[in-house]
Amino acid sequence: MKTVNHWIGGKTVEGASGNWGPVTDPATGAVTTQVALASAEEVDAAVSAAKEAYATWGTSSLAQRTSILFRYRALLDAHRDDIAALITAEHGKVHSDALGEVARGLEIVELACGITTQLKGELSTQVSNRVDVSAIRQSLGVVAGITPFNFPAMVPMWMFPLAIACGNTFVLKPSEKDPSPANFLAELAAEAGLPDGVLNVVHGDKVAVDALLTHPDVAAVSFVGSTPIARYIHATASANGKRVQALGGAKNHMLVLPDADLDAAADAAVSAAYGSAGERCMAISAVVAISSIADELVDKIRERAEKIKIGPGNDPVSEMGPLITKAHRDKVATYVTGAAAQGAEVVLDGTGYTVDGFEDGHWIGLSLLDKVSTDSDAYRDEIFGPVLCVLRADTYEDGLALINASPYGNGTAIFTRDGGAARRFQLEVEAGMVGVNVPIPVPVGYHSFGGWKDSLFGDHHIYGNDGVHFYTRGKVVTTRWPDPSEGHIGVDLGFPRNH
Repeated sequence: MKTVNHWIGGKTVEGASGNWGPVTDPATGAVTTQVALASAEEVDAAVSAAKEAYATWGTSSLAQRTSILFRYRALLDAHRDDIAALITAEHGKVHSDALGEVARGLEIVELACGITTQLKGELSTQVSNRVDVSAIRQSLGVVAGITPFNFPAMVPMWMFPLAIACGNTFVLKPSEKDPSPANFLAELAAEAGLPDGVLNVVHGDKVAVDALLTHPDVAAVSFVGSTPIARYIHATASANGKRVQALGGAKNHMLVLPDADLDAAADAAVSAAYGSAGERCMAISAVVAISSIADELVDKIRERAEKIKIGPGNDPVSEMGPLITKAHRDKVATYVTGAAAQGAEVVLDGTGYTVDGFEDGHWIGLSLLDKVSTDSDAYRDEIFGPVLCVLRADTYEDGLALINASPYGNGTAIFTRDGGAARRFQLEVEAGMVGVNVPIPVPVGYHSFGGWKDSLFGDHHIYGNDGVHFYTRGKVVTTRWPDPSEGHIGVDLGFPRNH
């Protein structure tokens, strides 16, 4: 059986806690790997390695950092298929989807390669007589990232390339459900020339998480995951004096107006709801259809959903793979089986789906629930699986009010041909990321990613300008160099004047 250990100080370090977690192949249900689960002492060793490396990395030149990142980007590009294969083996998503994950992570590496422009400061000369003021940004020190199972390569790449480009050192705690991609990313970084200790990977469960949240040498924590855990991360790390960005869960809505291209809207709904088996925080899980076109839209969604090919992620004909674990598959199924009792019409029920030859895999088919009420479990909870709820609204105003009443505010979309309606929606909807005829409005790397309300805890979104600001802190320097011909100024107890 394969064993995944920690990566500390530029080398593999065997787990010493005696605790191990199972990693399964979601397509077969078989345990293929064991992953070391770190003790608090092992987390401390990783933080210590990062702290030692920061002594030199924090003062390294921008040229040195970016040259390493350019080499890293080239290695990642050359190993796209290898990284994607690891994702498929442990997460289950189809290979094409895994390749897309790697590509989106590479966007942030490319942003980090250009960090020289992002870290330029500001200078104001002659604010007073021979007085200049400059504003600069400096690194924080040791920072940590805690990442989810659904994007085991992309989300870590949202964090550590930008953090280390800014001069920090990094400790990554990836999901213990699919740990191999994180180690491979660290190994490639070392091959690119990243000094030992700048990037460390420790695997583990709540013990490792809490050790990072309370460690006195960790200056900041980045997190992506569910809302309850994001709230806990934010509260605990903040109470321990750390800067925190904690991205939580979502219930993303897609509002479809009567003038929309319904074929395009149906295509988008199926792609956004069922891609990656619905295991993504930007999935569209709720379509809000204006009543006059709701029946037609539901029919079009059903027709398309019935044609999706489900199978092992390494099968080129598969369009959707299994869920990450059997327990998660079973939990997702309960929302479908309980929907009818709570007033929904079950248009498609995917709970009994299996794949010939892979009967023990974590399979579930596509489910479509119509006429869902806002007080039902299927609507209120983040299901994180291939279940699409359709709700109906009589008017644009009703649909907007329904969306804004949700405690989540991650992403949303509107489908319409009316520019005025789209403009109103993007200004009036309470969500951090908005798509206009774009179902999954994940921003490109040089803009920032993050939601509102219970989808984000902390003041900074992830990557983009917000990411740079999160991984640095500002300093303002006021300088006065007296002219050689100037005489002695003398004591002045008054408030400093700028005139």
